[in-house]
Amino acid sequence: MNCSVSSIYYCPVKSLSFQSIERCNVKKELGIINDRIFAFSRGVDLEKAKSMEINPNDRKLNNLLTLKNSPVLNKYNFIYEQDKLSLNLKEKEIISISPDINEERIKLSEKLIELESSLAKPIFLLKNTEFPFFDTSHSNNIFNSISLINLNTVRDFEKKINEKVEFERFRGNFYFEGLDAGEERNWIGKIIKINNISFKVEKNIPRCVAINLKPKTDDNSLNLLQSLKKTYNHFDMGIYLKALEEGKINVGDKIQLSQ
Repeated sequence: MNCSVSSIYYCPVKSLSFQSIERCNVKKELGIINDRIFAFSRGVDLEKAKSMEINPNDRKLNNLLTLKNSPVLNKYNFIYEQDKLSLNLKEKEIISISPDINEERIKLSEKLIELESSLAKPIFLLKNTEFPFFDTSHSNNIFNSISLINLNTVRDFEKKINEKVEFERFRGNFYFEGLDAGEERNWIGKIIKINNISFKVEKNIPRCVAINLKPKTDDNSLNLLQSLKKTYNHFDMGIYLKALEEGKINVGDKIQLSQ
């Protein structure tokens, strides 16, 4: 097995951002530092939003802005750098805030509503660095996670449905090369090492209609979710990892199956 990390991404704002980086810091039991530490509540009052912010058990996906319930937001991106969170459209900054200042959080929420009046209101910007807003942090089996996607599996899917499938649709953290398509599904329950950092492979990643959205657009004309089911008889793409150690991961790092 000769696998290596080909690209690394993180999403500072749950579901609504996708930022490329050359390296990242991984924290034990947490995941990638700053990944999905922000989210926007949706259609709930401030008291409920504050409860969702601190307590993962109070979070329901439909009460958070996601591409599934708000596909119009797919054309935007959020960038988090040097303690500033900026909202961008077509690489141009619309607004930048200091997210630890409540008044500035309100300004960002108001700007989003101004831009997209169809969003379910009210919305509030939430932040939690200890229990980020991973899909696995508001499920029955709560754990902080990192997503790993085999590019050969994406290519196999692309070939079988005869359609261009951008890997960005799956919003993975680590993309890797060097493994036969689908082989990563056999890693469930095992330990892998990336740059000598151990990760437990927890489970396959079930997908939702958000993968139908072409990156940076609100074009959802390609029903990839249906195609996944037709092609493989499941809705999965990628695997969830749990970090068992701390350290740095770089593009180009080798992936080894430990057990």
